[in-house]
Amino acid sequence: MKFSIERGALLKAVSQAQSVVERRNTIPILANVLIEAEGDQVQFRATDLDIEVVDRAPAKVERAGATTVSAVTLHEIVRKLPEGALVSLSDDGASGRMTVAAGRSNFALATLPKEDFPVMASADYACNFAARAPQLRRLFDKSKFAISTEETRYYLNGVYMHVSESDGGKVLRCVATDGHRLARVDADLPEGAAEMPGVIVPRKTVGELRKLLDDDDAQIAVSVSQTKVRFATPDITLTSKVIDGTFPDYTRVIPVGNTRRLEVDASDFARAVDRVATVSSERSRAVKLTLDEDRLVLSVNAPDSGAAEEELAVAYGDERLEIGFNAKYLLEIANQIDRENAVFLFNSSGDPTLVREGNDTSAIYVVMPMRV
Repeated sequence: MKFSIERGALLKAVSQAQSVVERRNTIPILANVLIEAEGDQVQFRATDLDIEVVDRAPAKVERAGATTVSAVTLHEIVRKLPEGALVSLSDDGASGRMTVAAGRSNFALATLPKEDFPVMASADYACNFAARAPQLRRLFDKSKFAISTEETRYYLNGVYMHVSESDGGKVLRCVATDGHRLARVDADLPEGAAEMPGVIVPRKTVGELRKLLDDDDAQIAVSVSQTKVRFATPDITLTSKVIDGTFPDYTRVIPVGNTRRLEVDASDFARAVDRVATVSSERSRAVKLTLDEDRLVLSVNAPDSGAAEEELAVAYGDERLEIGFNAKYLLEIANQIDRENAVFLFNSSGDPTLVREGNDTSAIYVVMPMRV
């Protein structure tokens, strides 16, 4: 195998591959990237047996072939090469080494046989559709903060992507929750997605997928089966197993009877929470909200470190209410709100609170209160 490729194209392809590779693994081949050169392009394939990413880049191929080398080492080398360099990679198969050359730099990397590299079995996908990158980006970006990190409740360790009903029409919906807070985000249902089975997309896959969604003009081909999900652009294909579990009935925890309405500038609110939380004890990070006629007082009282209080002018016309929240959860939700105003709907100090952006119900958040 022998080909030459522009450093920028190589770096982009290899960086996507090396981020999928698990740093600590007992199977040496899984630390490698499979490089396949043929025609006028090169494919870089990496896997951790749950996720597989294939990145294609244009190259001048002199001799077709394939080999595998350490993904992290190759990425580090390419990252440190000068911008605009032409990189030449060659492998003769017999020596067990692949040469990387650019300008006066020369590296010889150990290879492993391509035959040992595991390729994810291709599934028959029950549903195929295309979605715009900004649409998918919004669905996953606004919901992923609520993914649970608790391994025992493994079925919450991802974003539940499914088709649902909203205001009489079908929508593509992403939901994530960890039991303390919940995010539910809707988007228009893409053509051909109506029969999609609901799947839980794992946390790591959500992180890798984000790299495919930066181009606002990109169309993402989405394929879903009961066990796998695939996202593809012309250059990158990301295939992942889905979490084998049943996502709980999240509709039961979304409050519908909350009538006490608070409207507040989202960025002012986030900054005020951040400031008063500075003195809260790390463990609980509790912030108390005291609501009265058109005023909100945020306060923290941490016996071991001090106290803080800040007042905000808000729109609130109901009876007085005192309620406590984890500051981190409030901040994460406030940071999701793109519009100027955040609307909080309360019931009582012990009931879950609903948060949304103005009157927009396509993205709603639920946060559980805490005793303060």
